Amino acid sequence: MATKTRRMEQRIDEDTDVLLSKAAALTHESVSAFVVRSARDEAARVLARSDLTIMPAAQFDEMLAALDAAPRRIPALADAAAGRRTFKHE
Repeated sequence: MATKTRRMEQRIDEDTDVLLSKAAALTHESVSAFVVRSARDEAARVLARSDLTIMPAAQFDEMLAALDAAPRRIPALADAAAGRRTFKHE
C-alpha cells in the first residue's frame, strides 16, 4: 500500500454527514476510509468509461457493416490517423 502523504478536506452539509456516517458504520469503516474508498471506486469507474464506447448490439452490428462497406482507403482518414494525437491514455 502506498504511503499516505496527501490530505483532502471537504465542507459538507449535515445530511451528507449523517449519510456518510451511517454508510461507513454499515461497512465497518471510518468515515474517512469509506469516503476515500468510495471516491477511488468512482474515479476508477469514470476513467474506465472514458476508454469504452457502449452501444446496443444492433447498433454495433450496423456500425461494423458500414465500416465493411466503406472503401478500403480514405485519404483524409489515413492522414488523420497518422497525425499527432491531441490526447494520451495513461
